[in-house]
Amino acid sequence: MILPSAYLPPVSWFAQLMTHEPVLIEQYENFTKQTIRNRCTIDSPNGKLHLTIPIDHSNFSGGKCLMKDIRISTHSDWQHQHWYALETSYFNSPFFEYLQDDFRPFYEQHWEFLIDFNEALILKCCELLDIQPNLKRSPNYMGCTPLVNAGRTAVPYYQVFQQRNGFLPDLSIIDLIFNMGKESIFILKNTYQNHH
Repeated sequence: MILPSAYLPPVSWFAQLMTHEPVLIEQYENFTKQTIRNRCTIDSPNGKLHLTIPIDHSNFSGGKCLMKDIRISTHSDWQHQHWYALETSYFNSPFFEYLQDDFRPFYEQHWEFLIDFNEALILKCCELLDIQPNLKRSPNYMGCTPLVNAGRTAVPYYQVFQQRNGFLPDLSIIDLIFNMGKESIFILKNTYQNHH
């Protein structure tokens, strides 16, 4: 299975890790804007909120750059903004208080490459979910496995703003973790089984 590198990937991305197959992260594809590679979606008081990591375009050639070479832009205060958005959205979730210290350091240190930042966050989420996937980076270009169609296979769980926004399927894994804690693994297993 070959998955794209992703910033705090959606629940459907993590459901794919339940296959127990080795998973390759595609690092030789050309970076695609407006995708999970540098954008995650969280629940906020006003509905879905997209958090986008700004990209340094100076090493693009002909508008293209390999995922493994994508650098994070240093020209904005995105880390502070993203952490503030996470804090504001999940402060009242059941597990934010216990898990915030696991995530805050990612928003306080400098990261040069997007793929390294994404991978470190994914491994932290795996640790908190108590899953040990066999993750490696692709040795060459292999293309990505299509993701689970999460809209149809979503397993509902508690969300902070559910009464206001309704249940929002396939948000970032961080939504599931902050709302469900250790129970998250059951949602992921059910999401994967619903698809297969």
